[in-house]
Amino acid sequence: MARLGDVPRWAISCSPFLPLRSVNRRHLLRSLPLGAALGLAGGAARATEPRPTTVRPRRLRPGDTVGLISPAGVTTDPTDIGRAQAALAALGLETVVAPHALAEVGYFAGTDEQRAADVTRMFADRQVDGILTMRGGWGCARLLPHLDFEVIRANPKVLCGFSDVTSLLLAITARTGLVTFHGPNATSNLNGFTGQSFRRVVMDADAVTLANPPFGPDTPVLARYPTTTLRPGQARGPLLGGNLTVLASMVGTPFLPPLNGAILFVEDVGEAIYRIDRMLTQIGQAGLLDGIAGFVFGACNRCDHDSGDSAGFTLEEVIRQHIEPLGVPAYTGATIGHLGPKLTVPLGAEVEIDAEAGTLRLTAPAVM
Repeated sequence: MARLGDVPRWAISCSPFLPLRSVNRRHLLRSLPLGAALGLAGGAARATEPRPTTVRPRRLRPGDTVGLISPAGVTTDPTDIGRAQAALAALGLETVVAPHALAEVGYFAGTDEQRAADVTRMFADRQVDGILTMRGGWGCARLLPHLDFEVIRANPKVLCGFSDVTSLLLAITARTGLVTFHGPNATSNLNGFTGQSFRRVVMDADAVTLANPPFGPDTPVLARYPTTTLRPGQARGPLLGGNLTVLASMVGTPFLPPLNGAILFVEDVGEAIYRIDRMLTQIGQAGLLDGIAGFVFGACNRCDHDSGDSAGFTLEEVIRQHIEPLGVPAYTGATIGHLGPKLTVPLGAEVEIDAEAGTLRLTAPAVM
């Protein structure tokens, strides 16, 4: 197992944190500053401002080295590193582990400055060809003020992860124009459909059509992933989005890319339906839905009514209430997010949505 050397002195500051062992993401988001939590005027302004020029990273090839980072929560099981290395080795990829990938400061894998230094160092290191996150949790948003976006812009490479990593992906795409990838973490199961999607998008450089796994009459019900068309039609635009809770928490910050003309996708996990309603209301009232060209709702596992609150709208009804008035092509059920088989989707790359077919077609490879 390779491990990077000492981090430069300029890259590390040892800020103390409370020694908490676990955290509820929703409770943390409630503690954000009022401007970030409510998404004041800055959100609407950023929804329409110009984007930087799109930069495609070099594709990963067998024999390349992938850096493993923990930009958010603690990787509590050290054997996760070994499993990640084995999964990536099956794709022909070598690995190098960031200095703080197994660190523990409260519920974070190191201080904010240490985790940010790991991200910047991996981009700066010419021996590292791509970067995968070990896990999500909470903490990526706290890194953003500490990142060196000039270093990242000068060293474009594949960065892939999901969940809380949404804020890191979106911020880098917003500040540098780099196409980033919402897809498996290094600890995800890279066998089968998930690994095939990752390989085709970031290694084979295919202009693929992103679609759910096929199923037939003999496919077990739990292995079926149908899509539902909210409004038929086709449209083109840059693909942007990620975890809905994280996206909503970024409203009003300078790290959210403009969404005008974009195909917006969101996903979530373990959120009550009224909270999904609240978050869609927030991003809508912040102006983020104004001018989007299309909409995709991915996985939302365990998104149901709170116990004892059986009355109310279904998840589909809530989504329709917010999206149908926009008059754009839209569908739900994409295998994006917190579920077994997951698509690797490129943030910032142009796609064509076909809402009736339930697909997103890359108009060009997302990598060079």
